[in-house]
Amino acid sequence: MTPQAHRRAFRRAERIAPTASLAAGFVQANLAIIPDAYANAFEDFIHANPRACPLLARGDKGDFSLPALGEDIDLRTDLPLYRVLRDGAMQRDVQQIADLWRDDLVAFAIGCSLSFEADLVAGGVALRCYGAGVSCSAFDTSVANTPVGPFAGTMVVSMRAVRAQDMALATALTRAHPDAHGGPVHIGDPDAIGVDLRAPIDGIGLTDIQDGEVPMFWACGVTMERALSAAALPLAITHAPAHMLITDLPARRTARHTIFEPLKKEA
Repeated sequence: MTPQAHRRAFRRAERIAPTASLAAGFVQANLAIIPDAYANAFEDFIHANPRACPLLARGDKGDFSLPALGEDIDLRTDLPLYRVLRDGAMQRDVQQIADLWRDDLVAFAIGCSLSFEADLVAGGVALRCYGAGVSCSAFDTSVANTPVGPFAGTMVVSMRAVRAQDMALATALTRAHPDAHGGPVHIGDPDAIGVDLRAPIDGIGLTDIQDGEVPMFWACGVTMERALSAAALPLAITHAPAHMLITDLPARRTARHTIFEPLKKEA
């Protein structure tokens, strides 16, 4: 299926499922929708936290199309599942947000690490979390975001169990995707960044580490939701974790391969 076909299937509510491994080779995006009164400060927060929040597009006030990311995108219907926040607290998950849309809302699309998983697999990195019906897991950390205005919170990371012999390759391949969070922010001991592998966000994804594997952690766009919760906006809408916007953009690749840079240099 093409990205457009996936979006139309979500629009018709024909499928409600995480988007991991769908539309391989195309960029997936995290979504945040907030009132215009907070939009400039939120964009400043995004730029202050680029590893967790690589900005792909900002919509115009009241515009639910984001044409820079694909043909005929309707942000009110084209994700499989949305999360509605009121005063910073999760209110509910819904299949569409047409009834919540207002003329003062502004959309932000942020890169997602699901965009590089096909590249990892094609490059020879074995991923047990890549396939129909499975997904990587995401976790809260103890790493503070750089605060801007009312937006703060802590970083969220995604975790993939990678064979020890594949770590360098996984690092190099993902560093070539800066718009999808780039390379890992931490490798190894989860406790070092405050991660509890028993508590994945929303209970989604593979969390076990098998013999010969090492946990590798990438910054995650759910960081935006934590920032929105910290700001306690009267209304904010995000993607539900692992239920992303599938765009028409091909996953971006460069020839730039760099070594792992630990999280402490970014914090």
